[in-house]
Amino acid sequence: MSLSFIPLGVGDAFSALHYSSCLAVEAEGQVLLIDCPHPIRKMMREASESSGVHLDVERVSAVALTHLHADHASGLEGLGYFSFFVLQRKMELLAHPSVTRRLWEGHLAAGMECLIEQHGAGPNDKHFEDYFTHTPLHLERAVKHGPFEIECRFTYHHVPTTAFRIRAAGRCLGYSADTAFDEGLISWLSEADLVIHETNYGVHTPYEKLAALPEATRAKMRLIHYPDLFDASGSVIEPLAQGRRYTV
Repeated sequence: MSLSFIPLGVGDAFSALHYSSCLAVEAEGQVLLIDCPHPIRKMMREASESSGVHLDVERVSAVALTHLHADHASGLEGLGYFSFFVLQRKMELLAHPSVTRRLWEGHLAAGMECLIEQHGAGPNDKHFEDYFTHTPLHLERAVKHGPFEIECRFTYHHVPTTAFRIRAAGRCLGYSADTAFDEGLISWLSEADLVIHETNYGVHTPYEKLAALPEATRAKMRLIHYPDLFDASGSVIEPLAQGRRYTV
């Protein structure tokens, strides 16, 4: 048994080269999505072709959501509809309540609250609970989902955002989510066997700050959410490759 992941996307919100940052994490045959941008099924299909690992919605047991920016959450409507109509089941969302507080009214309701389920019938009122189940994450303790145990910590970002430590198969994967440079967060993530950290401009983490970290810290760190102009070949920290399978 192992803990592995495939980056379905590695880019930022403005990327013309990559899909938005998203991971498919796998342990014991179960797949957990970290964030869910659009077009999530196309992202999974292309990652399946490049990695040799079959990925599609029926394999996804839940989405662990870091925050509500569209480049991380725009695929939830399509995922919810596919689960509802095709798989005839609800999709589970794992997220801190601060992250999901405005998920329905501020993000999903406009496209999902009225649904015509049969031709010729009128629309039915729908609610979050018709498409999704919500398992809240906690700052004080880990939450178990299948083979995974998930811990979260707030980051410094425009909207409520959480980093993750995900444990399975005796290993731990750290994920920074979107964040400004935060030494406390890096210390928290450093307990993991492998750390995936974002780097970008604005209220994000400058590459130069990460490159200046101790060598032992950089050795188990990988980069994601980097801009199109990022010099991947010159980076002292390995950038993740979209569609490649990694083992923690």
